[in-house]
Amino acid sequence: MISEIYGEYAGLRIRQIPVIAGIIILISSCQNANTPVNTYGASADTVIELHQKPLREKVLTAAEQRALTPDLVIQRLKEGNKRYVENDLTARDHSVMVRNALKGQYPKAVVISCLDSRVPVADIFDKGIGDLFVGRVAGNFVNEDLLGSIEYGCKVSGAKLVLIIGHESCGAIKAAIDDVKMGNITAMLKKIKPAVAISRDFRGEKTAKNDKFVEYVAKNNVLQTIETIRAKSPILKEMEAKGEIKIVGAYYELSTGIVQFL
Repeated sequence: MISEIYGEYAGLRIRQIPVIAGIIILISSCQNANTPVNTYGASADTVIELHQKPLREKVLTAAEQRALTPDLVIQRLKEGNKRYVENDLTARDHSVMVRNALKGQYPKAVVISCLDSRVPVADIFDKGIGDLFVGRVAGNFVNEDLLGSIEYGCKVSGAKLVLIIGHESCGAIKAAIDDVKMGNITAMLKKIKPAVAISRDFRGEKTAKNDKFVEYVAKNNVLQTIETIRAKSPILKEMEAKGEIKIVGAYYELSTGIVQFL
């Protein structure tokens, strides 16, 4: 019987076709551990086939951006995260994409993320050059500068979605819970304290050592940030009311790679 076994190694797809079934005879002696062992191995032909995915070179165009809706962008982000979790990321030629994007950029979304190095924003959604505006600050809150950046991304550059994403085991959230005092970090953590305050209804240990409480505060912080955007940016609030954009939140699990949309 001929069977085919496929595997992947270093970007190559390997097909092995066993030709002769192997018979292995092991002769051992309980009395002498040094007794020779005779092995009759099977012979096999190994065929190596190149199955590299073509590298993506195209960047989003103005026409493609105009055709998007906020709901479609959310769907695309969810699909991209699924590919990320399954380790099936799109192969891209970044050097070519950079050159193709020189004349303009037309991203799908603006993402406000934590500073955390374990949250590779573009990768977790399987997005590349020209797909996302990304703003980062420890604790993924917004201030005047980030609000202006989001307004630019949506009102001027046409992004259809504002996504605030928190994450598992966030150091900024833990520091806010523990009321850390240190240099400029103290003032920064004040932006996160409202989320800690509204999380006091949590049932259980309310400390940074309790992962469930940290997660609860992190998610409340995302929702609090969304409300801050609506309260402090009439431009974005109006765009959302007209259906031109959506402002949504998400939570990234470091342990699984899964993004939960809140």
